[in-house]
Amino acid sequence: MPRVAVVGGGIAGLSAADEISRARPDVEVVLLEGADRVGGKLRRVQVAGAWIDVGAEAMLARRPEGVRAAIEAGLERDLISPLSTAALLRSRGANHSLPARTLIGVPTDVEAVRASGVLSARAVAAIENEPGGGPYPPLTEDISVGELVGRRFGDEVVDRLVDPLLGGVYAGQARQLSLQAALPALASGLRAGGSLLAAARAAVGTPAPGPVFASLAGGLARLPEQLAAAGRFEVRLSTPARELCRTATGFELALGSAASGQRLIADAVVVATPAGKAAALLAPLAPVAATELRSIETASMAIVTLAFAGLPPGALPAGSGVLVPAVEGLAVKAMTFSSQKWPGVGSELGVLLLRASLGRAGEEQVLQRSDAELVAVVRRELAELTGVTARPVDSHVQRWGGALPQYAVGHLERVARIRAAVGRVPGLAVCGASYDGVGIPACIGSAHNAADRVLSGLRPSGE
Repeated sequence: MPRVAVVGGGIAGLSAADEISRARPDVEVVLLEGADRVGGKLRRVQVAGAWIDVGAEAMLARRPEGVRAAIEAGLERDLISPLSTAALLRSRGANHSLPARTLIGVPTDVEAVRASGVLSARAVAAIENEPGGGPYPPLTEDISVGELVGRRFGDEVVDRLVDPLLGGVYAGQARQLSLQAALPALASGLRAGGSLLAAARAAVGTPAPGPVFASLAGGLARLPEQLAAAGRFEVRLSTPARELCRTATGFELALGSAASGQRLIADAVVVATPAGKAAALLAPLAPVAATELRSIETASMAIVTLAFAGLPPGALPAGSGVLVPAVEGLAVKAMTFSSQKWPGVGSELGVLLLRASLGRAGEEQVLQRSDAELVAVVRRELAELTGVTARPVDSHVQRWGGALPQYAVGHLERVARIRAAVGRVPGLAVCGASYDGVGIPACIGSAHNAADRVLSGLRPSGE
């Protein structure tokens, strides 16, 4: 029986293992995870007795891979949509409605931006007048999102609108993130030149029917749990892959510590780990890929969850939460009012839950504080942002060290070089958040591509 080893038990590794085992039931698939649980950055815990995600909490519903994976895993009845997508944006010490119809913060509707009050009249005028300020030459090379928006609309739009929304996705900074990687539709629309405002409007297009985001009752982390529990492939927890080398017929992996002497022989291998770990494994087989992977920087962050009991109705502002630009000088970059955003979160237990996100690329010093200090920071800033000063009945701090890869300018070219180098090694493939997108559907899509590559070269059973 042919054997495929999948290194990494996050959503990408689990999806690759699931795809291979479904396509080829005659293949032995072994998933290796160094931690004592699967899921990677998908994790749920109980806070005040209520299950809540302390990693990724939502997936893009308009890209099909995530929702389809939940349905195929038997979780179709548990799919839920947000109760509210109306969010607030902090600007100059006050909460404002997030302008409608932005492209991850890039404005497309001047009147919506003006009505929100987020930007000064001068900044709104710069957006409104941008189409007549050309001619704008074709955009033929990659550029950071912040540099482009700053040139066309001004720094205020970057700092108070684009940065907080991009930061919510990548924990990064707009002036460092690649336009081609973060906003490919916008980059494509500007290749022929022309107005940024017009290109952003075209990229947004007509909104598709149905909810934008989806999750699962009881926590989105149920998805990786369900994939692992299905029994279609073997899962080995607390089993890190230490080395990967080529053999005459396939691959050999060294597992665990050097003293343990564990080895695993495989016909094919999918490496679904973060960039740094992938670089270490690939160095002997694809040194060019390893070098490129080492150059991908990451951002660390923390999620602080608070549970309250007895808060009066309307204690929190209406909507799903509030985004906080770095220029506001607060440690928190976003607060999600979980019990107002998702149906059933804490309601049966009579508690209200919210989660705060801290940590931006290059600003990890805030995360050096103790758990108790982080809870105190969040409580203090919650009072400033919402007026809520009540003492929580429970709290949880989840730290994610180096969790989010940063898609720097030139990221797509870097990924192409990685894949070209890996592609020269038959039976080897890579996938995960470091390549084609950090969202759950993007990671699953990356995993399916890796599975297809492995399956295309896998020998029939019995040969």
